[in-house]
Amino acid sequence: MRKLSWFWCAGFVPINVCVPMRAAFAMFAAVIVASIALLFATACSRPPRSEARTEHRDAISNAEGLAKIEHIVFIIKENRSFDTYFGTFPGADGAMTGRTSKGEVVPLTRTPDKMPFDLGHSWGDAVKAIDVSKMDGFDLVVNGDVDGSMLPYTQMRESDIPNYFAYARNFVLADHMFSSLRGPSFPNHLYTVAAQSGGVINNPQPPKEMWGCDADPDELVDIMDSKGEISKDPPCFDLPTLADRLEAAHVSWKYYAPTRGQVGYIWSALDAIKHIRNGPLWTSKVAPDAQFAEDARNGRLPAVSWLVTGENSEHPPFSSCEGENWSVEQLNAVMESPDWASTAVFITWDDFGGFYDHVAPPPVDKFGLGPRVPLLIISPYVRKGKVSHTQYEFSSLLSFVEKRFYLAPLTERDQKANDMLDSFDFTQPPSPPLVLKTHSCPRFTRTWWYLTHWNAHPTRFGLDKIQPAH
Repeated sequence: MRKLSWFWCAGFVPINVCVPMRAAFAMFAAVIVASIALLFATACSRPPRSEARTEHRDAISNAEGLAKIEHIVFIIKENRSFDTYFGTFPGADGAMTGRTSKGEVVPLTRTPDKMPFDLGHSWGDAVKAIDVSKMDGFDLVVNGDVDGSMLPYTQMRESDIPNYFAYARNFVLADHMFSSLRGPSFPNHLYTVAAQSGGVINNPQPPKEMWGCDADPDELVDIMDSKGEISKDPPCFDLPTLADRLEAAHVSWKYYAPTRGQVGYIWSALDAIKHIRNGPLWTSKVAPDAQFAEDARNGRLPAVSWLVTGENSEHPPFSSCEGENWSVEQLNAVMESPDWASTAVFITWDDFGGFYDHVAPPPVDKFGLGPRVPLLIISPYVRKGKVSHTQYEFSSLLSFVEKRFYLAPLTERDQKANDMLDSFDFTQPPSPPLVLKTHSCPRFTRTWWYLTHWNAHPTRFGLDKIQPAH
């Protein structure tokens, strides 16, 4: 009988069913290599676990998460570029120097709380300032260089607007929010309700206390057609608006603004929409701006609100500090209301106001985009402390509402605009309210400027002519 030899394998087995030790190790190594290759291929064929979790979380946010927002508020203030307010904010795409038309790089000095005069910010001023994309023509705007003082090249510090910085740190600051049009208030306010300006590129002229359908017969506005030709027409239009979409869908809304005869009535955008100004919606859905805080505090806000104001708008030559205090009062009313947990507030500024900004606006059509403006997104569900670098414009505000209430877009602008949902995380625990205190404001900054520039002769135009600062 043949003697059996035993080898170490996967146990003790006869040699005729086993393999030599060296071959066994080779087979074992091959199995290990194949397993590693299979794992690597599997890993490469699908996103990393953290990325998959993010995609899943975003899917929740974009679907049932958005339903947590029942109240959307747009607060639209006036005439500040991103760099002039948040150019020093940590982590933001800001600047503390600017380039002039002479090629000089100058520091951005301190902006007076009450500007001594307004800066040019018309269509023509914006085109000069942007200078194709060089962003070096801000000294060429009207009043851009008065008595050697280049007020476009100035900015606020955190100590000047501490509460805006506090909101930015605790909620979301967007540093690539652009005005919708290279130009001033009137056309940009139209974008906040219609995602277009109807071709309007400037404010109505001559400057008066009323725009829109209330304008005097001699008050006309520049309108640019598809060929780039400019005509002058009355500033009263029949554009479809987000308010119309909301009304048709039975979604509640209200537009809070100064009333006729008050400072700031010119920024009541729906006054330029003929079928609203001359119809029943004007008396039922357009309310005084002073009513907003009361409605908010008592839980009476509609699903969508717009809010503009007058002397607290921060439009030069009005005070930034007083305007910030007003904003705090409105936001405190929202945060102390029973609706805070279901509210999203977007506070932005309507145009660059002639102030320097270093980021060239991307061209999307013949009207815009215009220079950057600040945007604060405030809600229990925003990503705390995030600085969003996503490109937004005023049509993004409308896109957010359209996503929330399943509304069709108004124009190609809101159809293509980023909807700002990337600044939200609806899976996080809701953030508590941030109730802030107002602060004292500096005095005589306007007077001091003139005392130190006694030979200055700025051009008076726009708000300076119809409502001198006091």
